[in-house]
Amino acid sequence: MRVIKLLMISFFFFIAACGESKKESGDKPAEKKTSESTPTEVMLSAQQFEALGMKVDTLSTRMMSGFVEANGHLEVPPQSEATVTPVIGGNVSSIRVIEGDVVKRGAVLAYISHPDIIKVQTDYINTANRLNFLEKDYARQKKLYEEGVGSGESFQKAESELQSARGHLKGMKAQLRQLNLNAENIEKGNIQQQIPVISPIDGAIQAVNIKTGQFVQSQANMFEIINTEDVHIDLMVFEKDVPKVEEGQMVYFNISSEPGKEMTARILSISKNFERDPKALHVHAEIENREGNLVPGMYVRGRIALEDSQVKAFPQSAIAKKADKLFVFSAEKEGEDWSFKPIEIIAGASQEEWTAVRFLKEVPSDTEFAFNNAYYLMAEMNKGQGGGHHH
Repeated sequence: MRVIKLLMISFFFFIAACGESKKESGDKPAEKKTSESTPTEVMLSAQQFEALGMKVDTLSTRMMSGFVEANGHLEVPPQSEATVTPVIGGNVSSIRVIEGDVVKRGAVLAYISHPDIIKVQTDYINTANRLNFLEKDYARQKKLYEEGVGSGESFQKAESELQSARGHLKGMKAQLRQLNLNAENIEKGNIQQQIPVISPIDGAIQAVNIKTGQFVQSQANMFEIINTEDVHIDLMVFEKDVPKVEEGQMVYFNISSEPGKEMTARILSISKNFERDPKALHVHAEIENREGNLVPGMYVRGRIALEDSQVKAFPQSAIAKKADKLFVFSAEKEGEDWSFKPIEIIAGASQEEWTAVRFLKEVPSDTEFAFNNAYYLMAEMNKGQGGGHHH
């Protein structure tokens, strides 16, 4: 009986103890263990700082230009290209140029001959002689009419035939000019057996499409000439960037044959119509420091400079990437050691190894930053599994 009582008392204290334990457990919830996926600090000793050649400074503003990336080709305006064709069909009697030759406007490229060329000249001489006769007849009929001897009908007929002959002769003179023949020489009896084919522009011969002795029809493509002095850039600017682009802006570009050599141009005109695929506008820019052999059709990679402005900027070696985010590191000296903490940024335009940045949160103006070795600091930070100091 005594044993039973002792057991009951022990059981009672056991239940009470359990209740107290539950009560304490309810009053103090268990703390959750936390672990940070990214360390919040990197520590470097004085020796590490010196060995890495760390550069630390406060952030200041820098004059930078924003850029719009745009690619395209070298082109020449329509007036700087020419297709040379004969006005009249004929046989090529001689060719005076080869591909690559530089010619001036009015230079003779070839000669062609044909019986029709001679006929045009003889017809002109006959018309000129007839006009001379009609002028004399008109003067005689006018005198007779004024003296009351001749009839008015004869006088009017002579006047009409004279005017018609004058118009016909003017038309034939224009035709001779098209054939590059001199009417005054022809009137003197100097009949040309062949006519010259003339260059209409200054430029270089790009193609010779004929052979000696070949018969060419009128309007046949005999030569192609291009003036590379007028070569310019034709860039394609996408719809989203069009509001940023305007006439007068500078363009920095390089060509496919010399990718390491940068040249400059200035925007002259902007197209008003979008291309459908891709949806972009043509932007034409005149080259300022023309160098080397710039040939139409060459691929161009360009950057259109936007308005200069003062912006916060870091050297590219001060910026590190983790996943899809960009960071710079604040720097603070703690005794002999240095503490570096990542600060997320949004990058803007880049120019000459500098990148404009914007902070997600306001940063005190006296904050010092690491201006180099950002990728090393990020690698050191990534070694840790939680927050704290890492040596």
